[in-house]
Amino acid sequence: MCGNGLFELRTLMGKQIRIGTRGSQLALWQARWVQSRILSLKPDAIVELTAIKTVGDKILDVPLSKVGGKGLFVKEIEEAILDGRVDLAVHSMKDMPSELPEGLVIGAVPERELPVDVLFSRKNHTLSELPEGARIGTSSLRRAAQLLAHRPDVHIVPLRGNLDTRIRKLDTEDLDAIVLAAAGVRRLGLQDRITEYLNVHLMVPAVGQGALCIESRHGDDALQPILSAMENPETRTVVTAERAFLARLEGGCQVPIAGHGILEEDRLQVTGLVADLDGKTVIRESLDGPPEDAEKIGTALADMLLDRGARKILDKLYGTESEP
Repeated sequence: MCGNGLFELRTLMGKQIRIGTRGSQLALWQARWVQSRILSLKPDAIVELTAIKTVGDKILDVPLSKVGGKGLFVKEIEEAILDGRVDLAVHSMKDMPSELPEGLVIGAVPERELPVDVLFSRKNHTLSELPEGARIGTSSLRRAAQLLAHRPDVHIVPLRGNLDTRIRKLDTEDLDAIVLAAAGVRRLGLQDRITEYLNVHLMVPAVGQGALCIESRHGDDALQPILSAMENPETRTVVTAERAFLARLEGGCQVPIAGHGILEEDRLQVTGLVADLDGKTVIRESLDGPPEDAEKIGTALADMLLDRGARKILDKLYGTESEP
């Protein structure tokens, strides 16, 4: 870092930086990781964490699809940024709505963790080895639909709670298996509990899965050098395409939508999926192009799925399907 950026970084030495975060074990791990990155850049800074309870943390007995769309885990934290109680926030990117409140921006997108889903099985069975009628725990409609597409015989059991709570319920609620995001499992050092990594051909991940979002106030010049230093351009490009795909579909927690991008050899490929709740209808397409067209690729991919029948699925699930 040089020039004005170095000057600004020096002027921040000793400044207090307050990070807003949820209070779950995983959220705190993510916030502490960002805290350590900031301290490595600004050793004299005072970096404090502020745990904030969100609506999604308070409602634990109802599936997320029944209580609202995206934003359930970020709204209260965003309010804290806007009113000055915290300077920035650390979120899981998959929890971020397509549109941010006025005055807030995605200030930095660090390097992504492995974005796929994983299976935890009580008897070490892979998905194909699970017995007929197996009980699999998940409250994600995206995961449930894809599981049923591959194994229509299994029973999906609603499963809410923080990552450690869901792992505990694998035994206490007589489940045969549960599905979790690999990123959270790996961040908490629980990868030796993984029975199977579900590759993207079997289970397309959620948009933004495995990536972190560092949200900040628009025009906060004092923090910009720090945010720039934590930015991973490749992850930003891929996530931009995925989020454009989701935005075009106006997707939320109420519908099984999945999107996954990969950047290889200066070519961006994005795979998108829309499914009916029972997994009997699954519409999946991929589209590639130059990385500088990330947003256009995501939007065009969504239009491809809409033209292939996704619009009918979405209208049905959102309750906007017209009468015959």
